[in-house]
Amino acid sequence: MTYDLFDLTGKRALITGSSQGIGYALAQGLAQAGAQVVLNGRDKAKLADAAATIPGAMTLAFDVTRHDDVRSAVDGFEAAHGAIDILVNNAGMQHRTPLQDFPADMFEKLLQTNIASVFHVGQAVARHMIARGKGHIINIASVQTLLARPGIAPYTATKGAVANLTKGMATDWASLGLNCNAIAPGYFDTPLNAALVADPEFSAWLAKRTPAGRWGNVEELQGACIFLASDAASFVNGHTLFVDGGITASL
Repeated sequence: MTYDLFDLTGKRALITGSSQGIGYALAQGLAQAGAQVVLNGRDKAKLADAAATIPGAMTLAFDVTRHDDVRSAVDGFEAAHGAIDILVNNAGMQHRTPLQDFPADMFEKLLQTNIASVFHVGQAVARHMIARGKGHIINIASVQTLLARPGIAPYTATKGAVANLTKGMATDWASLGLNCNAIAPGYFDTPLNAALVADPEFSAWLAKRTPAGRWGNVEELQGACIFLASDAASFVNGHTLFVDGGITASL
């Protein structure tokens, strides 16, 4: 059956930054498709609360910006519980300041959280996937992978880097059995965008700028993630899938 291609039963998925927002919604979607999900974040209490709402969910707390901690956590989990078949690199942050005033320490924090973490966790998980000859890695990019807006130049730079690192992962690892792709969300109603959602002027601008005419709902990202995590995407590699209501397709 065609639907069997999308069945994730028997698979285990680690989703970084998944106690809330997009990461939590993706974890819910993967679980509904049959996967056992492993939620990640730094706040153990928030992780426990989120995991309690998803049947069979596990938690794995570590800081995605600390290479040695990531490696230790991933290696320890694999040794204790078995394979991580799917990785979703979702952890990220935003900081809005005009570029001429952008604090250097925040620039470095954005680099570590939004792009270095993709390398740290991606490498740690991929080493195990390579040994098994299979695995799916999905990196969360952004509409800012292609576009820019005032006040978020460093964020835009990191999300452009996520797309290119995804291409690099595919180039190095596809021949070893891995599928490495990215999802680029448009404007979604999430905690990261709370200030924009609360701004009537911005929401009105967004409705006019987006062909779909509205903010996205986080659940609308689940289908793309399930597809890229499944056998249906067996020959998809190095691709960035935009889920953005058409905003990158229209002037």
